[in-house]
Amino acid sequence: MKRTPLIATLAIFVLAALSVGVFAAAGSAESNSATATKVLVAASEFKFVLSKKRVPRGTVIFVVTNRGTAPHDFKIKGKKTPLLPAGKSATLKVVFPKGKFPYLCTVPGHAAAGMKGVLTVT
Repeated sequence: MKRTPLIATLAIFVLAALSVGVFAAAGSAESNSATATKVLVAASEFKFVLSKKRVPRGTVIFVVTNRGTAPHDFKIKGKKTPLLPAGKSATLKVVFPKGKFPYLCTVPGHAAAGMKGVLTVT
């Protein structure tokens, strides 16, 4: 008879521990998105204008909008938006360590015409 209360107590303990783990994981996901840095990127002929050229290390959300008339994209740290027609936007999520990271438009000739730069991550 003494085993039933012990098993019940252990079961409650295990369920409580699992619940704490689930809520802690959910909280971590929320804090990661809460601490992400948002950078607005305006693309046009033939330049990018970033709302921030210096960001803290970690997750950066780039919101890229083509304000020009020709199609453009935005590439940084091996990630790239789709080719954006005039007036369209795309979001790019990138995790950065400290350092300097070049960005550019991959449409032939656009980077050479000025669609490039360097993001500094501190």
